[in-house]
Amino acid sequence: MPAFAECEKSKVVALVSGHPEKANKLALRYGVDPKNIYNYQNYDTIRDNPAVDIIYVVLPNGMHAEYTIRGFEAGKHVLSEKPMANTPAECQSMIDAGRKADRKLMVAYRCRYEPVNREAIRMARSGELGPTQVILADHGFNMGDPKQWRLNKALAGGGSMMDIGIYSLQAARYLTGEEPTEINAMIFNSPGDVRFKEVEETINFQLRFPSGVQANCTSSYGYAGQNHYRVVGTEGWFELEPATSYTGLRMRIRRGQELEEPDLAERNHFALEMDHMSGCVMDNKEPLTPGEEGLRDLTIMAAIYEAARTGKTVKM
Repeated sequence: MPAFAECEKSKVVALVSGHPEKANKLALRYGVDPKNIYNYQNYDTIRDNPAVDIIYVVLPNGMHAEYTIRGFEAGKHVLSEKPMANTPAECQSMIDAGRKADRKLMVAYRCRYEPVNREAIRMARSGELGPTQVILADHGFNMGDPKQWRLNKALAGGGSMMDIGIYSLQAARYLTGEEPTEINAMIFNSPGDVRFKEVEETINFQLRFPSGVQANCTSSYGYAGQNHYRVVGTEGWFELEPATSYTGLRMRIRRGQELEEPDLAERNHFALEMDHMSGCVMDNKEPLTPGEEGLRDLTIMAAIYEAARTGKTVKM
């Protein structure tokens, strides 16, 4: 919500909350008319509010599909947080509902909109460091409260893979511009750790792409913070660390014996993604990260889980 201060095409006009006291405080802070505060029971009456064009669904993963579909049925466009849903089938139901309502659906892959990752995509695909050979992508942190929703499979859909492993997967896909053809994976849970009764702690996965690029990726809720990717070409490499944090992204480039650290512009990721969605609605254009992009990630993640479960290579 603070990102609205940096938006050029978007403003917050309504809130949906199960906590009236919290909602009223936020409405006062952000200048939202109290009559535009909704709860989960009267959420569908948002159809009668012409001030609302787009609903940004930031609920736990397992609730995205329901509230996205209800949003479409209310005649609104929807920006859904990632992962788009818990399963590919739920993703498809969201896409179908958007098409039926003739409304736009975008998944909030904020890193696709900010300058540092966009420069990384340009470099990786341009071949200026030679053809990409390998991508290394690591995301992880030590998960705290064992009672939080991210450790509840019904709400989260899975463990670290669904939450932060998706950043490693997205990086491999957007840096290559390709879709994986083969997948291998392994899962590890610390014995006796009460946090991981329902979901995975650590998952390592490997992706092979049509061009021959191989991506080695990690995701964990069990170790010290990792937020990094490196793209290795035949003539050098570059890396981002941190790569996908909200702020402070840094790039390093190795060309021969020279190491560069370019000073790249920093922008608010959430403002950029929300303005992109608003611009698409205003100009009737397709979002850069539509529902189909979220469906592709969930389809690949289902294959990653299958590869880990069976111990076999899954061909896409």
